[in-house]
Order: sequence, then structure tokens, then C-alpha cells
Amino acid sequence: MAKDINDPQSVTSFINKLDPPFAQLVETIRQLILSTSPDIAEQIKWNSPSFFYSGDMKPFAPKEYKRDIIVLNTRKNVALLIFPTGAIINDTTGILEGNYTDGRRMVTFKTMDEVKTKADDLQKVIRQWLALVDK
Repeated sequence: MAKDINDPQSVTSFINKLDPPFAQLVETIRQLILSTSPDIAEQIKWNSPSFFYSGDMKPFAPKEYKRDIIVLNTRKNVALLIFPTGAIINDTTGILEGNYTDGRRMVTFKTMDEVKTKADDLQKVIRQWLALVDK
């Protein structure tokens, strides 16, 4: 299977089109995600900034989304982080929301204070996700 392609410029262009205060919130979340591990790369996928595991993995079916960590949806000044396979994470922080049958879990950010408050927990669940990668 072909690897996803790291494309930070497309993510920067996407963020630069947002209203400045919201763009700053999204950029802060972006840097928080990227700083969690050097194995995280980014691109635009599903019309949103998306973060994925960039290392080698065992083969898998494309619809399993095993490489995709987070899709950052931006709606009405709300940053919604969707973990397509978030149900695999044993979230002891309580940060992951929802109980969707397809395995998605989410984290919502509306303010910079929320980002600061949830930063450690977000990085913890990302590291837990990375530890589960089938390498």
C-alpha cells in the first residue's frame, strides 16, 4: 500500500484561509499534535487537515484507516478532532468523546484555554494510539 504523503504546505494554506483568531487556535492544535511524535505527518484528506502515522506498517485494507490518527474538522469556530479508530484507545483521561459504532472518537476545542487544559491528555491519547500501530 502506498504511504500517505506528508504535505505541510497544504495544511498551512488551509489554516491561512480561516479567520485569524480561529486560525491561531487551529495552528496551536496542529503544533501540539505534531510535537507529540516525529512519526506524525500531515496532509489535507477528507477536505481537512489530517494527521497520520508516517512509519512503516504491516499491510492493511484501505478502509481500515489504520494509518490515520486525527482529522481536524473546522466548523463554526469549533475545532473537532476526529480519531477514525479512536475506540482502540483505552482512554483513561476522559478526553475522547462519543461512542460511535464505526469506532470513531472525538475531541472538541472551542477556546485556547481548552487547548491548554486538554493538551497533556490529548498528547497522552495520541501516544497511546501510536503504541498500538501494527508495525
